[in-house]
Formats: sequence, structure tokens, C-alpha cells
Amino acid sequence: MPERIVIVGGVAGGMSAATRARRMNESASITVLEKGGFVSFANCGLPYYLGGQIESQEKLLVAMPRRLKDRFNIDVRVRHEVMRIDRTGKTVEALDHASGRTHVIPYDKLILAVGAVPIVPRIEHVRAANVFLLRSMEDTQAVRDWLEAREPKRAAIVGAGFIGLEMAEAMRRRGLDVTVIEKAPHALPPLDAEMAAFVGAELNRNGVKLIVGSGLAALRAGEHKQVNAVVLEDARLIDAEVVLLSIGVRPNVKLAEDANLTIGPSGAIAADVYQRTNDPEIYAVGDVAEVIHGVTHQPVRIPLAGPANRQGRLAGEHAATGSAPRAGPPIGTAIVKVFDLAVGLTGLSERDARRNQIDVDAAYVMPSNHAGYYPGAQQMRIKLVYEKVSGRIVGAQAIGGEGVDKRIDVIATAIHFRGTIDDLSALDLAYAPQFGAAKDPVHIAAFVAQNQQRGLMDATSSAAENEAEQLIDVRSPQEFAAGSLKGAINIPIENLRDRLNELDPALSTLTFCQIGQRGYVAQRILAQHGFGHVRNLKGGYALASAATAVAAQRN
Repeated sequence: MPERIVIVGGVAGGMSAATRARRMNESASITVLEKGGFVSFANCGLPYYLGGQIESQEKLLVAMPRRLKDRFNIDVRVRHEVMRIDRTGKTVEALDHASGRTHVIPYDKLILAVGAVPIVPRIEHVRAANVFLLRSMEDTQAVRDWLEAREPKRAAIVGAGFIGLEMAEAMRRRGLDVTVIEKAPHALPPLDAEMAAFVGAELNRNGVKLIVGSGLAALRAGEHKQVNAVVLEDARLIDAEVVLLSIGVRPNVKLAEDANLTIGPSGAIAADVYQRTNDPEIYAVGDVAEVIHGVTHQPVRIPLAGPANRQGRLAGEHAATGSAPRAGPPIGTAIVKVFDLAVGLTGLSERDARRNQIDVDAAYVMPSNHAGYYPGAQQMRIKLVYEKVSGRIVGAQAIGGEGVDKRIDVIATAIHFRGTIDDLSALDLAYAPQFGAAKDPVHIAAFVAQNQQRGLMDATSSAAENEAEQLIDVRSPQEFAAGSLKGAINIPIENLRDRLNELDPALSTLTFCQIGQRGYVAQRILAQHGFGHVRNLKGGYALASAATAVAAQRN
């Protein structure tokens, strides 16, 4: 067994590797070299420290070097930046930023957990005093100190991904006017556009201005060379006294490249199922490591804390003992809080499935998180993406309040085991009225998918694409009066059988309601009364309205 294990980088992947290695090998020398001042902290909690939900920085510190030494006998050295790897001599060269000295540290096994670095555009004033990133404890403290000292009124956040939206909420909690700028066509680009529409609506409801389809072009500076406006690609100016950059990250591969380690097609370090690089004595884990996607089986980057922790754990065990379980393929399961919404996703979006040439369909449902008769039920929206012929589930997105995490995790589990919509419909899930329903939201999603796959529900996701000659809104007159699709006639579902003579069975027909359920019933009625071409609008008027809002936002 190796005597010297050196780990470059801490936090999720590095510290999971270090502590697992110690539990598996008591006699090994384990050294962790961390460039920053904190080796083990909850980086996913940084926006909530900024927003004040987490009051003290100490709450984010998972473990300090002294505790790691006492409990695990791990030599943790913070502010030690590894500058070079000598694969032949099996050493690393580390610069101690506190003393300015360089140390050469030998290893038998080396684990790279150096993470990713923020993407920073090469534009003037990007290093101004009031332009910030949010990647480390130091970054977060710098933002908080600036806010408390200067009390700015307007913030611009560049990037509407997970961190960008969490920062938007944090800034609103601090009383700032917030504008979020996203180059992609909608917020949270991993989502499909129609689902992201509900995220945009939630931002708007909470006073956040969202600009999509136009990215950062320049920063305008004024007095003391501080930025006072963001210039967009379409030449619009967004006034701002503080700017937060959340454009994305790229794997920190410089050390690996200099050491001639293989960089995969995704741009991250190529690693095998035990996280070994092309040098079997060197491992890569976390955001710096390439993974094989569990659905597409293609090399990708998934910079999330969950995979990083699991990869670190097995790499630490393998480095310490020479054996370990194989790494499971991640599928990008994630969840984010956007004010009062929980937004979860797993696997592929419908858009990405098609990009990967998977012939898919999607089912939309809007059930309550638990039995409607029990107080406090909250509606959620689920989109289930599945392969048309086989029924294999390839992805899902869910938006709502309580219970979104549970449903996304259930579907993620089904995807992991290559489950189908039939498998999902048959799951035996816990039920009591305050927790769920006898037919759980994931069951309902699977039932709709089964109906579509079996041809019981001919459905379309776009009224415009359908170009139906008869549009029938089967909601109540009150719902119809509040807004409907152009050209639709209102025949409430309860009256449909009695008013069939008002319709032409020879014409193509589109039925719809608010969320799709009554529209499906109407479609079944018409199909069994001799109407030849009847389709139901997926997700109903609610989803169609949301998609229209996204299109308007882009324009």
C-alpha cells in the first residue's frame, strides 16, 4: 500500500478523498495542499451567507485544519499552491503564499481536486473594485464587505445559471434593485424554454428584471474607475453600482496540461472508472475531471458537488488500498431555489436529447405535491422526457414548492437503473395525504407518457405547430374570459357531449384546458365520436402562455 498520498485541492472532492483514504489506510501519510485559506467549506451555501440567511461565516466551515489533524491525522496546508507536477520524480512543487517559500513534496499517489475557475471575459474594467465573482469564501466576504461599506442601490448579475439566480435573490434580500443578464434565450439554460418561463415569471414577481438573448459586451466605468453600467451586446446600458459575474466555469487543467496528462474532449481531465488519469499514480476528481454521462454515454463535464464528493471518496479509497467500487455515471441531477420556487432537473432536457439524436417525447403534468383536500397543497409542474419507442426515461424537470426534490430524486433513480415509463408508473411509493397522493405526481407523469406512447392521447406542445382548424377551449366560461388562444371557441368539458353538433368531425381539432387534463378527456370524447384528427395541447393554456412570455422576453 502507498505510504504517501498527496491531494491537491480541498473542499468537496479533495476532502472526501483525504478522509476516505485515512479510514481505509491508517498508516499512510496524507497531505492536502489547498491554494485558498479554507480547505473544507460549504461553497453551495455562499449565496445564502451573502443574503443573510446564514448569519456567520463560521457556519459554512465544515472542518478546520486543526480538527482534520486531530481526528484524521491529515496534514492540511492552506495557502499552498501547487505550481508543478514532476511525474518522473513523483513530486509536486508547492508555493507557500504565507512565507513565500517553495516546497518539494514527494508522493506515491497524487489526487487532483483543483476544481474549476470562473470564466472572466477579457474586457476593460473587469477587475474594477466593484466587479465580483462568487467562487470562494474570500470572494463572498469581499462582496459582503463592499455591500455593507458602500450600500449600493443597483446590482447587475451577468449569468442566469444556478449561482446567478441565487445571487439575485441574495441581492433582493439586501434591498438592491437587481437586473439579471443572460446571453441564452432564457434563464437557467439547462431547462427547456417553456419550463424556464416559470422561473422568469418568479423573478419578475419578486422585482428582479431579467434580460435574455443579449450578453455582456463591455463595462462602463466612471469616477475612481468603478463600473457604473453594463453594456449589452445589443448596445443597451444597465446602470449598476455593483456587478456580479456568474458566466460559468471551466476546469482548472493547467497543472494537468503541464504534466502531459490527457485532457478529454470535454476540456476536463480524462479519467477512468476509478478516477485514474493516463498516469495510473495520478487521479482527478470533481469539477476538473471528465465523466461519462449516464444517459448519452458521452464524455462531459458536470461541475456539481454530489459527483465531486462521490468521486473523491472512491479515488481516496483506490489510492489508499488499490481497489474501490467503480464510479457510477452521473446524469446531472440538480436543484436550485429561486425565491419561492424549487427548480429541479435530472438527465437530459428534451432539447439536449434531440441534440444527441435520441427520438424522444415529453409528458407535462401539473399535480399537487400532496392530496388536495389536505391543507397546504402546492401545485408543481413536471416535464418527463422519454424515448418514444422503448419508453426509457432520459430526463425530467420539475418546478414548484415542497416536494420537487423528492420527485426529481425518484425519477433520477429510475434513470440510473435505465427505468421506463412503465417502471415509473408501477413504483410503490409512500402515501399519506400530508406527504403525497395515492397517485403520486411521478405516477401521473408516467401515466400521461404511457397514454401518449400507446396512442391514447395524440398531443402537441404547440398550438401554432398544430395549425388546427378547430380550437376548443374546454375550460369554464370564467377561465375562458380571462384569456384564451386566438380563434378558440369555448365549450366547457361538462357540455361537450351535448354540443358535438356544433363541431365538424372532418376538421383537424385541438382541445385544451388550463393544464391538459380536461383537454385529454375532451380529446378522448371526440376521438370516440368519429372525429378523425384530434390533438390535445400538452400542458394546456398555462404552458402555452408561459412559452409565449418567453418568446416576448427574447424580443
